[in-house]
Amino acid sequence: MLSVRDLYLSFGGIKALQGVSFDAAPGQITAIIGPNGAGKTSLFNAVSGFYRPERGQVIFDGEDIGALRPDRRAALGIARTFQNIALFRGMSVLDNIKLGAHTRLDAGVFDALLYFGRARAEELALRREIEERVIDFLELDLIRKAPVSALPYGLQKRVELGRALAMRPRLLLLDEPVAGMNREETADMARFILDVQEEFDTTILLVEHDMHLVMDICAHVVVLNFGQQIAAGPPEAVRRDAGVIEAYLGAAA
Repeated sequence: MLSVRDLYLSFGGIKALQGVSFDAAPGQITAIIGPNGAGKTSLFNAVSGFYRPERGQVIFDGEDIGALRPDRRAALGIARTFQNIALFRGMSVLDNIKLGAHTRLDAGVFDALLYFGRARAEELALRREIEERVIDFLELDLIRKAPVSALPYGLQKRVELGRALAMRPRLLLLDEPVAGMNREETADMARFILDVQEEFDTTILLVEHDMHLVMDICAHVVVLNFGQQIAAGPPEAVRRDAGVIEAYLGAAA
């Protein structure tokens, strides 16, 4: 589903990515891990189109998408969440999630301004789909009319996941989905991620520092350190890799 080939990205003298290459298999969960500053979020930004790499290719479903804008990549089926919650805090849960589907609406500006005919029919159909497919799935029905600013942190992260799911993603990029959560919230989010993979057959690329979560739910793990790829493979093999142990714990350990 996704192939990253020899990706290079730098900011002045800082080399964020140096020759990173990996594949994310269709329908599987692939993790990108590494210490702080390893280049994980920079990699996400390169895949989603926020950053333009200096060299290398980002190939999605056989197509080189390196020249496409972020909105065109979203239209192809690439959705993401963010390390820091990026919701519209004054809007309701339902309205935040509906925004994720704006790339799929066909009504023109004139129809949307007058809100009649096709625009109104699309809006109502979208709301039904989101309520049935996303809100019920993520167990958000009781709070769908609440402003997101009134929600606890864990629920806000779940709403952000819902907004990404509203895009009907074929590739879902999750940037630290359980960061800052307690044990119960982390378990809930892990369950939802696995359900997304199974029920929607979505390919998932995951950045996360919680190694218990990574080892439990991921089929493949890629390890970065200072922008370089130092290991890749099944979780158990990566866990025992000497280079990974040194990067996380230090040479003495």
